Amino acid sequence: MNDRSSRRWLGLASLALGLAMIIVDATIVNVAIPSIIADLRLQLTDAEWVNTVYSLVFAALLVTVGRLGDLYGRKRIYLLGLALFVAASLLAASAPTGSLLIAARALQGVGAAMILPSTLSSVNAMFRGRERAIAFGIWGSVIGGMAALGPLLGGWLTTDFSWRWAFYINLPIGLVAGTVALLTVPETRDTRAARGLDPIGIGTSALGFAALVFGLIEGERYGWWRPTETFRIGSWEWPLQAVSPVPVALALAALLLPVFVLLELRRVRNGQPVLLDLRLFRYRSFRWGNLAALIVSLGEFGIVFVLPLYLQAVLGYTAFQTGQILLAVALGAFLGGPTAANLAQRFGARQVVRAGMLLEAAGLLLLVPFLAPDTHGWRLAPALFVYGLGVGLATAQLTSVILAEVPTAQSGQASGTQSTTRQVGAALGIAILGTILAATLASGTEMRLIERLGLPAEQAATLARATKQSAGQILVQFRTQPGSEAIVRAIEDAFTEAARRTAIVAAAFIAVGFVASWLIPDIRPGEEPATGTAPKEAAAEARH
Repeated sequence: MNDRSSRRWLGLASLALGLAMIIVDATIVNVAIPSIIADLRLQLTDAEWVNTVYSLVFAALLVTVGRLGDLYGRKRIYLLGLALFVAASLLAASAPTGSLLIAARALQGVGAAMILPSTLSSVNAMFRGRERAIAFGIWGSVIGGMAALGPLLGGWLTTDFSWRWAFYINLPIGLVAGTVALLTVPETRDTRAARGLDPIGIGTSALGFAALVFGLIEGERYGWWRPTETFRIGSWEWPLQAVSPVPVALALAALLLPVFVLLELRRVRNGQPVLLDLRLFRYRSFRWGNLAALIVSLGEFGIVFVLPLYLQAVLGYTAFQTGQILLAVALGAFLGGPTAANLAQRFGARQVVRAGMLLEAAGLLLLVPFLAPDTHGWRLAPALFVYGLGVGLATAQLTSVILAEVPTAQSGQASGTQSTTRQVGAALGIAILGTILAATLASGTEMRLIERLGLPAEQAATLARATKQSAGQILVQFRTQPGSEAIVRAIEDAFTEAARRTAIVAAAFIAVGFVASWLIPDIRPGEEPATGTAPKEAAAEARH
């Protein structure tokens, strides 16, 4: 291996380290929330915004920052993102109030949005042929594996040190990633792009995607139409009594995102700078790959949201114990990502994506019979390992397929687009699977309390509503109350039924993604257009 090749792989390591930092941070804070509430004396709504604001800002800016990387340099945007993320982490770790912590999390979201598409577009520009498949395998395994490691790391830091170390830990990681990247990652950009920004496109896309993700994430909490809980930001409260903020947010997204598309098309026709060149969707691999990624994300991220709730509520696990069980997903993903490169070389990336999706669906279905109130978490580990292996195979090569035909010069905006697709799919998956979980949990609890215990319908409905609103965590309270054993068993059985149904629906989503993957052209490593030339139909269209 020559010096130039060694520098590339060291550069990949620094990009993977920065990527790992932001992926872990999306989940590490979940287990620290109770400690944060106690230490800073937060209201529950403020505590929930600690998580929500990060996801909103992150999803809203991915397309914008991906394009900025194309224009001004992906390495530059990556390093700026690392600096901002580390500074925001320091601010969060030392925050004396909830308001300052929420502001710091918003800044972290900006930094994360700068880091993610920059890592992907840099990998796309730095590697070719078989090396490119290996690099994408490593990138994909980091995405899949680190998301599962977050709860374990967060549980350990919060239990043995302090919740503040969930943020302090980013300082040395960011410093190492930035130093190595500065020395090893080459600067790449789109030298042919028209200079200048697209402020209207930036505004409509950022607001549109933020409104969409907010509506999908918060629908179950605030009500899909009528308010079920008061929406607050600080001292400000949502003023409407008849309509919750969720349909307003979704309506705003339905207005702004089509406006964004129409504006971008008009700017392309007029030869003006654009945030997202929609002609990228002429590439079959980009078009159908993004569709498959959207559908698969519905199942992948939704089940990761549901399973920790079940482990902690029904099995009584701590956050750290839950993280230990989810470690099986991480191990599978870390094995699947690098293995995917060799398999893609032999069978083609599309076949590896399909195999990964099948393993994901199989892992979820294998999980169903082991979900029971008297089970042990380690009985779930083999199914979770199979699921993680599928995530590692599918994530890495699906990303490679999506970018295979895209000109390298435009890989920043393409990376931002595919990352946004995954974020929207994740939010939609959490919304759908979370709604299924909540509805099944409430109806199942109410039915069992009436049929088994003979409770009056009104009392059963009240307990079912409390169970739903706490996502089953009310079980912890009931277990401490003598004489509540029958109520506990009824809720445990209802939660088990809800978790099983959710896993089956998640597997069904992934199966639909498997069907969608048949629309993706088969491109083997080394066969993708090295110069990013357009396929014949796109080139013909571009001449008119």
